[in-house]
Amino acid sequence: MTNQSSCEQNLTFDLESYLQQRKTLVEQALDNSLTINDPPVIYKAMRYSLLAGGKRLRPILCLASCELAGGTIEMAMPTACALEMIHTMSLIHDDLPAMDNDDYRRGKLTNHKQFGEDIAILAGDGLLAYAFEYVASHTQGVNPASVLQVVAQLGHAVGATGLVGGQVVDLASEGNPDIGLDTLNYIHTHKTGTLLEACVVTGALLGGASQQKLAGLSRYAYNIGLAFQIVDDILDITATQEELGKTAGKDVEANKATYPRLLGLEASKAKADELTNAACEELSPYGDAGIPLKAIAQLIANRKN
Repeated sequence: MTNQSSCEQNLTFDLESYLQQRKTLVEQALDNSLTINDPPVIYKAMRYSLLAGGKRLRPILCLASCELAGGTIEMAMPTACALEMIHTMSLIHDDLPAMDNDDYRRGKLTNHKQFGEDIAILAGDGLLAYAFEYVASHTQGVNPASVLQVVAQLGHAVGATGLVGGQVVDLASEGNPDIGLDTLNYIHTHKTGTLLEACVVTGALLGGASQQKLAGLSRYAYNIGLAFQIVDDILDITATQEELGKTAGKDVEANKATYPRLLGLEASKAKADELTNAACEELSPYGDAGIPLKAIAQLIANRKN
């Protein structure tokens, strides 16, 4: 969807290979992070959703921003895994009958359809708690004060100040024809944006970024987070269930406020482009080192699922 103005990149950069390499590293780390213990059913449920696939965009963002700030993949990997644990928790809970009530996620039965609602709720709880434990117990080669900042950032992103608050307003707004753009922006910058921002900021914190660089990367993340959700709203009405890996058209069916509904489809696409270009502008001080994050911004704007 996006144009090239601010997101022009080195044409020799192979984004597909970059993403595949890091996704493989993340998948291995996630598999190793959580083994089956007693009681086995809860660990099986946690692993079922955690290892269900997906683009692994959030942990890859964390790794990329850590490297951009001068850190290493090894320094950021425990936090990258924790971010995917938190994201997976949010998907498990979001799919529950009391929330969005969906039967499929990433092309597979949702957790509550596979294990029952009770175990699904507890699997999400287990992943959320374990995410914080994993950061604290597995991060190495990083100043403890920075690890503490990472833990605080994760808590801010997932709590009532972030994901939970956005979900509450989203539920309260469902079916309300009077929801405006300000409320919609609030929902999505909190429900989706704060966790994406945490991915970028925590990686940069682990890599030792200055406050000035953290501020710029935070703005980058804010813009890609909102662009991500606008594209999500567009895909809900333009993509098939097979393409999405989840039920298509649910926003329209639930009479939800979406960007296409409020702005129209073309204006929504234009807004996603604008946000993507603004995100890329924040990376201009980094030169070629910012290419991976620029490419990821473009990927978000152009994704098909």
